[in-house]
Amino acid sequence: MTTGALITTPFTATSTADDVIRDVDLGGVRAIVTGGSSGIGIETARALAAAGAEVTLAVRNIDLGSTVAEDIERKTGGTMPRVARLDLASRSSVAAFIEAWEGPLHLLVNNAGLVTSGLERTGEGWELQFATNHLGHFALAVGLHDALARGAKARDGARIVSLSSTAHMRSGIDFDDLHFERRRYNPQIAYAQSKTANALFAVGATQRWAGDGIIANAVNPGGVATGLQRNFSMQQRESLDAAAAAGIFKYKSIEQGAATTLVAAVAAEFAHTGGHYLDDCREAYTVTNDADLAQHPHGVKAWALDPDIADQLWAVSRDLCHG
Repeated sequence: MTTGALITTPFTATSTADDVIRDVDLGGVRAIVTGGSSGIGIETARALAAAGAEVTLAVRNIDLGSTVAEDIERKTGGTMPRVARLDLASRSSVAAFIEAWEGPLHLLVNNAGLVTSGLERTGEGWELQFATNHLGHFALAVGLHDALARGAKARDGARIVSLSSTAHMRSGIDFDDLHFERRRYNPQIAYAQSKTANALFAVGATQRWAGDGIIANAVNPGGVATGLQRNFSMQQRESLDAAAAAGIFKYKSIEQGAATTLVAAVAAEFAHTGGHYLDDCREAYTVTNDADLAQHPHGVKAWALDPDIADQLWAVSRDLCHG
């Protein structure tokens, strides 16, 4: 396990999104929140809008997104968020979203996530959790790079927030079989691989784009009961409940779960530094790849921050998305 000068903030595991945005003025900030029509995405979008940001909800269900946008306007008294269709499992949908985007972008929150209970594939034959949680967000961010660069130039930096999970500790990236074409399918391992990829994306993006004023950080929102769990298998539910019973984690409210996302999005401590993994509103400590999750529920495994692995994943993702 490594230790050192980890980045801390005044916020903790019990802080809420409103605690983080208190006294923060996001007037003039243009933000995209993927998966902004459910769970943590709604709370993230609401908090950003409450602080004055111009928010776009990137969602699969336009009708649901419009209902959420109206509710956010009513609750915040601010500008109603825009709603745009985005299916991260569809390359054409991602491309259409990018093509339709106009002007600068200051904040991209890659919040959307998918859990499956069995093997599902995209039209390309990609394993659906990896395709949605990582590849879709990768293609989106790459496609919006120029908009982020313009936003960074105008406002002293742009940020990307990539939602990972404690689940990343269950698996690194299996480059020999990314899409479970040979190994037996395990939905928990597939999800874990995608969450490791989310963290590695933050490392790779910061390596490449910091010079453009764009930094990316990964966050673990913690144990939050949301619609993400609707497709959990019985084994997945039992595993989660057992972890909670053993004290590996404590369930958070949605407001608390969104707090770490907001820290990465707006806190001064992370304004110009990226490639970090945040847990409970601070930078997490790094543990070895064989570390026990039960003993380090608030750590980050080395494989999720390794720059060489991040480079390899970036190259593979680029080839898949743009090949």
